Amino acid sequence: MRHARLLLLPAAALMLAACQPQAPAEDPAATPATDATTPATDATAASPDAAATPAAPAAHPDAGTMPGMGPAPGAVSASAQLQATEGNATAGTLSFAAVDGGIRVTGQVTGLPGGSEHGFHVHEKGDCSAPDASSAGGHFNPTSTAHGRVGQGEHHGGDSDNITANDQGVAAVDTLLRGVTLGDGTGTDILGKGVIVHADPDDYTTQPTGNAGGRLACGVIAGG
Repeated sequence: MRHARLLLLPAAALMLAACQPQAPAEDPAATPATDATTPATDATAASPDAAATPAAPAAHPDAGTMPGMGPAPGAVSASAQLQATEGNATAGTLSFAAVDGGIRVTGQVTGLPGGSEHGFHVHEKGDCSAPDASSAGGHFNPTSTAHGRVGQGEHHGGDSDNITANDQGVAAVDTLLRGVTLGDGTGTDILGKGVIVHADPDDYTTQPTGNAGGRLACGVIAGG
């Protein structure tokens, strides 16, 4: 009987041990080994998507430069040197440039009576050889219209507003010709035409010259 009890005790201990839960064995493949050579601050390891985002391109050295702002290719410039007609002292230098809406004329006319007003026109011929500049012909009028005032209805291509001299007899010119072109070789081109400063103001009404009187100075519109 005593031997039977001794045999039962180890059997009972084995049964109790079998009923206790056992911790699962760690799977070496499920836990990746840490690479001792890779620092913990590696950006690629910290952000898996970092490699998928391309770096921003460097700014182009010409960034911010607006294209097409330089002088127009083949642009034509022109000028005219005014020479006094016989018995007068009027002279000057004028520049011509194509702008939006026409041809802008700028410059200065000297040798005028102080405070006086004068007609100022482009004429049909670039010929100032006559002592009174009659060789320049009439107003440049490529569309055969009536004389008038620029911006106020019908007018010649060569019509322009009057110029006015200051007390020293100097007139600053800044006026616009409409309906004409510069250096394109068409029927409206003023290159090679004459410029006349008249003795009296243009009334913008009288045909065909505005009653602007005699010619004080003449010049030829030349390129370059």
